Amino acid sequence: MSEQNNSANAGESQSNSAQSADAKTESTGAQGTSAEMSSNIEIDNLKAQVEKFKNDYLYLRAEFDNYRRNAIKERSELVKYGSERVLVDILGVLDNFERAIENKPTAENLTNYVKGIEMTQAEFKSALVKHGVSEIPSQGAAFDPSVHEALSSEESTEIKPGFITRVFKKPYKLHEKVIRTGQVIVAREPSN
Repeated sequence: MSEQNNSANAGESQSNSAQSADAKTESTGAQGTSAEMSSNIEIDNLKAQVEKFKNDYLYLRAEFDNYRRNAIKERSELVKYGSERVLVDILGVLDNFERAIENKPTAENLTNYVKGIEMTQAEFKSALVKHGVSEIPSQGAAFDPSVHEALSSEESTEIKPGFITRVFKKPYKLHEKVIRTGQVIVAREPSN
């Protein structure tokens, strides 16, 4: 009988082990399915993020392309029409010169004619100054090769050597940049 009990216990034990193994397998299968579902959810989330980043990148790239196109267009328009304000001011001066030419000077109006020309010159200089162009004073100043072009030299007792005695073309600058050098005569010591 004890053999039967041992056998029965062994059979029960084997049966319990089999049930326990089946339960573990089911539990592991359920955990495996749960882990797979969790992985799939993570993958889907990552795919969604990748798609979002891709769309953001494409949007920013399109925005930058539009910005670059607009900047090129604005730059070309600035080059093409940048001098418009200067020209509008100069056209006002041209109108005054044309009116002066229409009115021929006579003995009676000569004083007014000269005064009109002087006013037009002042208006022209004012338009240049308004846009940053100014004359560089040169008469009696020291010769500066970055501002002046020496046409020749002449003896002078009144002006020190190396200084300008006469100006043929005045030098001008736009803000701080010399845009036209002056043509001048430079003093030298008299030869005795």
